[in-house]
Amino acid sequence: MSGSVHSAAAPRGAFDVVCLVASLGGVQAYGKLLERLPGAFDVPVVMVQHRPDGTDDRLAPVLARRCALPVVPLRHGRRLTPGAVHVVPGRTRAVFDAEGRVSLRRVAGHRLADDLFASAAQVFGPGVIAAVLTGRLDDGATGVRSVKGAGGRVLAQDEASCGELGFQMPSAAIATGCVDFVLPLEVLADALTALVMVPGAAGMMRVALPPWARVTMPRPAFAG
Repeated sequence: MSGSVHSAAAPRGAFDVVCLVASLGGVQAYGKLLERLPGAFDVPVVMVQHRPDGTDDRLAPVLARRCALPVVPLRHGRRLTPGAVHVVPGRTRAVFDAEGRVSLRRVAGHRLADDLFASAAQVFGPGVIAAVLTGRLDDGATGVRSVKGAGGRVLAQDEASCGELGFQMPSAAIATGCVDFVLPLEVLADALTALVMVPGAAGMMRVALPPWARVTMPRPAFAG
């Protein structure tokens, strides 16, 4: 991807960022996923959890107790830190600029991951892994088209580990035809580790890009 952040960072590894989204049941799911990531996991993780906004957001410190990696709030205007988990504030849309810096904006509504996935795909190209975890409605289903169209990898949590009420978001992503692997939560965490850390794993089996998903979304612009 000419001129992208991924182009400059490609020698470091196959992937530049892991983007995750969850809603209903997500706090528990993230705890189980993060505790399986090793301390040597050196790719930055950006994590969207649907929840109210608030000045006393305890999600990052709660999850940090179960994770070998540092878990920190995502900050406006900063670049991602390799080997850290960055938590998007509640009711906040996060996107990347052309240099890989983060822009944050508080918003109403539930579609917080679609723009994150789309901007990550535009900036980092095939260096993106996106995963849609447990939750209701369909956030992430549009954004995974952008990730897949840019050559990235897409994972989704399976129905059995989501439970009936939480499978709507993964199901919507799967229905796009852009998901490479549908996995139980613990196996999904191990797949992230393998894709990032095991030589050659990034070239493992992937689904073909559906013809209707070949046009990626433009990266959203933010005023202010």
